[in-house]
Amino acid sequence: MPPKYQAIADELRIHIEAGKYADSELLPTEFAIAEEYRVSRQTVRQALSVLVKDGLIEKRQGSGSRIVRHSVERTGAQPCSVAVITTYISDYIFPSILREVEKTLAEHNCTPSLFSTQNQVNSERKILKNILSMPISGVLVEGSKTALPNPNIDLYRQLTDKGLPLVFMHGAYSDVPGALAVFDDNAGGSRQLVEYLHRKGHRNIAGIFKSDDLQGIQRYAGYIDALRDLGLPMADDNVFWYSTADKERLLSGGSMDRIDPILLGCSAVVCYNDEIAHRLVTYLLKKGLRIPEDMAVVSFDNSQYSELSPVRITSLSHGKYNVGRMASELLIRLLNGEPCRSESAPWELVEKESS
Repeated sequence: MPPKYQAIADELRIHIEAGKYADSELLPTEFAIAEEYRVSRQTVRQALSVLVKDGLIEKRQGSGSRIVRHSVERTGAQPCSVAVITTYISDYIFPSILREVEKTLAEHNCTPSLFSTQNQVNSERKILKNILSMPISGVLVEGSKTALPNPNIDLYRQLTDKGLPLVFMHGAYSDVPGALAVFDDNAGGSRQLVEYLHRKGHRNIAGIFKSDDLQGIQRYAGYIDALRDLGLPMADDNVFWYSTADKERLLSGGSMDRIDPILLGCSAVVCYNDEIAHRLVTYLLKKGLRIPEDMAVVSFDNSQYSELSPVRITSLSHGKYNVGRMASELLIRLLNGEPCRSESAPWELVEKESS
């Protein structure tokens, strides 16, 4: 897990590349950044020092941190511009994904233009309409609510009709012709977690999954198939579903008691990701339960949330693989006219104290 100042520097870098501060060409004050991230001024200064060293900003006495706009010198391969659309930019695992996207594209003389949909199909539509009028060479995209019918397929088809290479991350729309994707092995990951808990002696295993993203559906599929194949109970009452609209309420802690019924009679739970697992561990500890003695908790992503949890969470990691790098490299191969196919990022289990 990177130091806090590095994480802040990474997020500020992404905001700069996305044009968030384009109007003023100035970053917020040290005080404002410290307030936003709830850290000390010294931590902010360390983060800004990273950006100065990288040549992204310059510090001027009395005028704050000014963004440095470079004219990019390109050699070798033809320069290109790539539209990068994700559900979020600075939340959860996205800084690490976007950092690898930016790095990989830069290695091939490509410049990313970043867009965030907030996992809303109406925002996705506005962004796609904007992209259709831009001089871009390719598109990297994490679709919005990929488990649900999408009203923007017509715009995706317009992109492919223009001959633009299109690579999806995490989940793709099956009715977009010719689109490739880099998937997480979601079903395989859930199977791995259930089999691990089974070896630990657990027989009644609950599940918490996201209903409107393809990852959640696939993770549920692997979970329920593993229960069946191991001869374990497959009770619908032990599965909790939540949507994008529910997420903030759950993470704020106000609705966590809705999860209580699905845990009855269970000694372990598979969580959709570390973000929800972290919130669950905190909630269960406040109720007086012991982790893992009373409830084992396992999850996906091996993110900062798994490390910062009151009890460190056993979680699946992509290890040396990063979906952002894999998707960017796949797009570059498409731009170079190489034969390509969709790819899957494998998981490896990182065992910690929660199980």
